[in-house]
Amino acid sequence: MNAASRPDGPVETSVADGHKAVLEGPDIRRALTRIAHEILERTKGGDDVVLLGIQTRGVTLAQRLAALLQEVEGRPVPWGSLDVTMYRDDLRMKPARALSRTDLPAEGIDDRIVVLVDDVLYSGRTVRAALDALNDLGRPRAVQLAVLVDRGHRELPIRADYVGKNLPTSKRENVRVLLAENDDRDAVVLGPKEERKK
Repeated sequence: MNAASRPDGPVETSVADGHKAVLEGPDIRRALTRIAHEILERTKGGDDVVLLGIQTRGVTLAQRLAALLQEVEGRPVPWGSLDVTMYRDDLRMKPARALSRTDLPAEGIDDRIVVLVDDVLYSGRTVRAALDALNDLGRPRAVQLAVLVDRGHRELPIRADYVGKNLPTSKRENVRVLLAENDDRDAVVLGPKEERKK
């Protein structure tokens, strides 16, 4: 059964192992379309906007947002990718992870409105790392944050400017964003947190 939209929100679709899809492809498309229009409204047409997706799925979302902004404005919107691995404050507490690419648009970010794009906002620590990374790359006029899902449980005073869906969760739950470009399917899946093997 596919999720269908209702006036009170999408139907939750059962997935294996107690996981359920709380958003499906059409819901994600609508959320991104709304965010794109909000960006244009807040930045007065988006002339100086640069989208930077936080690796990995934030990059895919930034690319999709750039395409939506271009549909509305009729001109390309610069976008790029940001790897925050070396700026994270949990590097010594987690297993080593592979570095990804940071690619800035040719226009750079100096004196631009940089919209950081990520899939899930949780503790805020990834966004803090992204802000530190930006400091080494240039000096934006302003930095804003767009996320597909805000699941709460902030540990730092960070708030998104643009949110696709606020999703109240327990810390015992896991939120996964699946995107067709990375996962062959668009969905936001909620399920029990997997216990780490010791």
